[in-house]
Amino acid sequence: MTLRRPPDPAIGTEIRARRLLRGWSIRFAASRAGVSHATWSRIERGLQTADNRFMLAAIAAALECTPAELVRPAVPASDRVTAAARAGVLGLRTALVDIDLTEPPGRPASPIAELRRSADLVGALYRTCDYAGAAHLLPDLLRHLHTETAGPHHRDALRLLCEATHTASSVLRSLGHPSDAWLGAQQCRDAADAAGDPILQGHAAYVLASAAIACGSHQRGQTLAERAVDALSPHLARPGGLEALGSLHLVAALASRFRQRPDDSRDWLTAASALARRTGETDTMGLFFGPTNVNIWWMSIEVDDGDPIRVVEIARRTDPAVIPVGVRQVFYYADTARALARIGGRDREAIRFLLTAERVAPQHVRTCPETTAAIRLLLERSRRQSGGTELRALYERVTS
Repeated sequence: MTLRRPPDPAIGTEIRARRLLRGWSIRFAASRAGVSHATWSRIERGLQTADNRFMLAAIAAALECTPAELVRPAVPASDRVTAAARAGVLGLRTALVDIDLTEPPGRPASPIAELRRSADLVGALYRTCDYAGAAHLLPDLLRHLHTETAGPHHRDALRLLCEATHTASSVLRSLGHPSDAWLGAQQCRDAADAAGDPILQGHAAYVLASAAIACGSHQRGQTLAERAVDALSPHLARPGGLEALGSLHLVAALASRFRQRPDDSRDWLTAASALARRTGETDTMGLFFGPTNVNIWWMSIEVDDGDPIRVVEIARRTDPAVIPVGVRQVFYYADTARALARIGGRDREAIRFLLTAERVAPQHVRTCPETTAAIRLLLERSRRQSGGTELRALYERVTS
């Protein structure tokens, strides 16, 4: 038995406010989103949920905003770490604006060996979903790397800058700032182009396509990924070529699903699975491409409007410990919990997976709208004997 999520009145209120601000009727707004006016009306009145992130993306596009602007959860007053992460956004944004490679550097740089150590630390913080720690260190690192791109170690600096801007874009996207994530992705592309390395350029295209999708530009994300797949074709024998290609297949699968092309999405995922069998498990360029990550992506794409039982089946044959980083494991646990929440009689398991997700990556869980929605759904159905006390405590940690 599959259960529907309960509606979220706050999302409906935000949708209504944005529609009225534009002076649009429900019928006109719904036509822009490709949904019935009756469905839109029920969502606004809190009688129906925006069924999944794909419908929410369509509504956000119709209202000319991002999904994060409709559903971004408030930071609990007691959650100082998550508040610190969001407070770091301005400094990170400013640094990304400052590191224009067409402009001369304006400060001295640290030695390249020190910059490598700093980049490794920032990467390690991001991989544990410590967004606050990464956001705190990234601005200085980005500026120092910018300076070193004009120095004797410019090639190493450009490679490190590509890596650091990838991290910056990912942090900003996770914190609900997709336009800033796009800025970081553009700087990643500029660094890759300056390096003249086709593998780095494929990597940067993956970052850029991911940011475009987060901004709601799904066609743009698809185009970027497909062009990069073609551009990589002559370079697949080079180190990292297959991993970059496979990651582009994954982001193309996500873009296709947002564009309501499920068959195309499955084709991209199938092709990514075939590549993963060739590469095995890898950590190249922080992409962690391999069979396990393909399964985690497949779960994430299917969980919203696919078959929740299939998601659980994929989870059962997937060991998240194969990828020893929280930034990938958290999606495995959170998306398994979301699937279990849609299957009758599996609430206790869903709660257990949510608690594990929070333990693995608390900042991610507390800033993820989809996870908050799953917690709310379970809370409304909970009984003390099925984990209600733990669940209420979790809900309080992520919402108030």
